[in-house]
Amino acid sequence: MKPKWGLFAALLLILCACGHKTVNLLFLEGIEVKGNNSSLVETRDGAVFLKNQADGNNGFAIYNPVKDWTPYKALRWSVENKSDKPLGLWVRVFNPGINDPGNAIKKGVLLHKYMIDPFSKRTITMDLPAPAPHPEVLEDFRLMRNDPYGRLTGFHSTEIDYSDIWKVTFFNVRSFKDAEWIVSDISLIEGEKFLPEAMKLPPEEFFPFIDKYGQFKYAEWPGKVHSDEDMKTAREAEEKDLAANPGPEGRSKFGGWAAGPRLEATGHFRVEKIDGKWWMIDPEGYLFWSHGVVRVSHSSAVTPLEGKNIPNRCHYFEALPSEGSEFAQFYRTHDALLKPYYTARDIDSTYDFSSANLYRKYGENYLAEFGDICHRRLRSWGLNTIANSSDKDICLMDRTPYTDRLEVVSAPIAGTSGWWPVMDPFDKSFNASIEKQLIDRKKELEDPWCLGFFVDNEIKWGNETHLAEVVLKTPPSQAAKKQFISDLRKKYKTIDALNKAWGCSFASWEALLQNDKVIKTDERNRSDLLEFNRSLIHKYYRNIREAFDKLAPGVLYMGCRFSSNFTPDLVRIGAQYCDVISYNRYAFTTDSVVLPEGVDLPVMIGEFHFGALDRGMFHCSQVETESQAKRGEAYVRYVESALSHPQIIGVHWHQFSDQATTGRFDGEDFQVGFTDVCDTPYPETVAAIRKVGYSMYEYRTACH
Repeated sequence: MKPKWGLFAALLLILCACGHKTVNLLFLEGIEVKGNNSSLVETRDGAVFLKNQADGNNGFAIYNPVKDWTPYKALRWSVENKSDKPLGLWVRVFNPGINDPGNAIKKGVLLHKYMIDPFSKRTITMDLPAPAPHPEVLEDFRLMRNDPYGRLTGFHSTEIDYSDIWKVTFFNVRSFKDAEWIVSDISLIEGEKFLPEAMKLPPEEFFPFIDKYGQFKYAEWPGKVHSDEDMKTAREAEEKDLAANPGPEGRSKFGGWAAGPRLEATGHFRVEKIDGKWWMIDPEGYLFWSHGVVRVSHSSAVTPLEGKNIPNRCHYFEALPSEGSEFAQFYRTHDALLKPYYTARDIDSTYDFSSANLYRKYGENYLAEFGDICHRRLRSWGLNTIANSSDKDICLMDRTPYTDRLEVVSAPIAGTSGWWPVMDPFDKSFNASIEKQLIDRKKELEDPWCLGFFVDNEIKWGNETHLAEVVLKTPPSQAAKKQFISDLRKKYKTIDALNKAWGCSFASWEALLQNDKVIKTDERNRSDLLEFNRSLIHKYYRNIREAFDKLAPGVLYMGCRFSSNFTPDLVRIGAQYCDVISYNRYAFTTDSVVLPEGVDLPVMIGEFHFGALDRGMFHCSQVETESQAKRGEAYVRYVESALSHPQIIGVHWHQFSDQATTGRFDGEDFQVGFTDVCDTPYPETVAAIRKVGYSMYEYRTACH
C-alpha cells in the first residue's frame, strides 16, 4: 500500500538535535509499504501498525526507499511491542534482485537481529558498517553460519552496495498469532559509517584470527582466557561456587520431588497424568520433571580443517599443534554421535578445541575429571537430566538421569533429504537396524537412571503426501515402492483402472514400477497418495514400537523430536505408538505447543536455546537475545512457560558447551553453551538456571 499523509510528504529532511540530517522513509514520495500474507498492516501518521494473522514470520517491506545510502551512517526507528511475549525482530536492507536468504549470509543483504521485550517501546539506532577495504578477507570465510565480520559489527550479513538500495524489511520471526506491534519514525541519519579496526586489516595481518584456545583474537569479553593460568583461576572460583550452591533441597536420589507426593515405584521412569497434568515418575515413585541439557560432551567444539568440499582452513588458527606433539591427539578426538555427520560430508581433518582445553584445565585424567564436574554442575545448577547426544561414559556414571538417542541406519528412501534420508520402513534392514541398536544398548535399557530413548531426529517428513510422491519415482528395487504398487494393484486390479482414475498412461504395472518421474498430487490421485503416506508413517512407528516391546519393555519411547516439519496427521499417527511426543521448539515460549485435537500424551521439548553476540562467538543461535543478561531472562521465561503447560514433562537445552567458533560440520557456530570453549560457565545463564531449577516443582504444582 502507498501511504498517504498529505502535507507530511513535504517533511523529507528533519534536523536532529545532534545536527545530523535525517530522512524519514515513511514520508518519501514513491515508496510502497507492503506486508506479507500473514500480516495485517496499516500505515498512518508516520507509523506502520501490524497484527499477526498466523504463527510464523510476519512483517512488512518498504520498497523504493532512498536509493543511495552512501551518505548515511545509521538507520533509526521506534518499535512498540504491545503483546505479552518477546518479539524477535529481524531488520534487513536489500540490494535489487536479492531474495530473502533466511538465516544465511548473502551478498547484497544487511541483517541485524533484535529482541523486543513484552509490553515495551524503544528507539533503536542501527549503525551501518562501512564496506571492508579488503573483500578478499571476507571471501575466505568458509563453513560458518556467521563470520568474524559479523561478530565485529553485530550483524549477521554485512556485504552490501550502499549506492543501490531496493528495500528495507522489518520481520517478527518465530512470531505468534494476534501479536500486535508498531514501527514508527523509520529514518536514515546522515554521517560516517563505522568500521572496526580489525576489518581494516589485509589478509596477511588478519589471518590467523583464532587463538590457541579456539577463541576469536580480535575481541575482548568477560571470562576470555589469555593463559593456562586463567583456566586454573576459573576452576578455583567455580569450585567455591559449587560448594556454596550444592543444589536444591527436597530432591530424591534421581532428582524427583522428594517433598511432594509419592506414587507407585516401578524401578524405572514412567509417565502418568495427575490432576490434569502430565508428569514423569522416577524409579522411586516421586514426581519428576526433566530439566536437562543436550550434548554433555568433551568434544563440543570440533571444527573442520579441510575436507573434500572444504578448502584448507588451517590458516584460520594461530597455534595448531604439529603431529607427534602433546596436543596433536586432539586431531582425532570427536563427538561419537556427530562423527558420522563429518564422515558423510567427507570431512577428514578436524581439531577438537574443547577437549584440548579440558586437557589443559584438568590434566591427563581430563575425561574423568570433566565427567565428575559435569554431574556436580548439573546438581548445583538445578538440572536433573543429561539429555540425548551426550557422552555415554558420563551418562553411565549413574549420578544424573539421562536420555539416549539412536538413529535408524538402513536402506533409505531414494530422493528424501534432511539430516539423513528418510529410512524405508518396508525394507528388512529397518527392523534389523533398530533391533541391533537396542541390543547394543542393553546396559542403558536395564539402567534405572535412563529416562528413555528418542529414535531419529527432525525427520524431513514433508506435507501429507510428500513421501508417497517421492516413493513413486524411486528405483524399482525400493521396498516402499513395491509395497505401494502392491496396494494399488489390490485396489484397482488392472493398470487401465488406475490410469483412468489417476489420468495417467502407464503401459503396465511394471512400467509404473520402473517410473522415475514425479507424479504430483492432484484431486484424482490425492486419496491414494494420502493413504499410502499414512501407511508408510504407521509402518515407521509400528516397527519401532514393536522393537521396544520386544527388546525394551517398559522403557519410554519418546518419538523422533519433531522440528517445524510436521503435520497434525503425522502427530496423530505417532501418538498411537509413542509414550511421549517430542518437539525441538526454538521460540521464546512453549505457548504454541498444542497437540492435535483428540491427542493427550506427555510432551518433551528435546531442544531449545538462546544466545547473544556479546561474548566471543560469531553467531548468537537459533533464537537471538541482545546480551547475556537478556539470555538469562529468556531462559527463565521459556522454562516457566513449559512448567505451566499441563502436557510438557521436561525441557532440554541445546547444548552443554558452545560450538566451535569457526563452526562444526554444517557451519553452526552458535553461542549456545552453558559453558564456553574453555569450559568456563556463563554466570548470567547459570544464575537463570538456578532461579527456575531450584523452585520448579513448587512452580509447576502452583500453576492452574
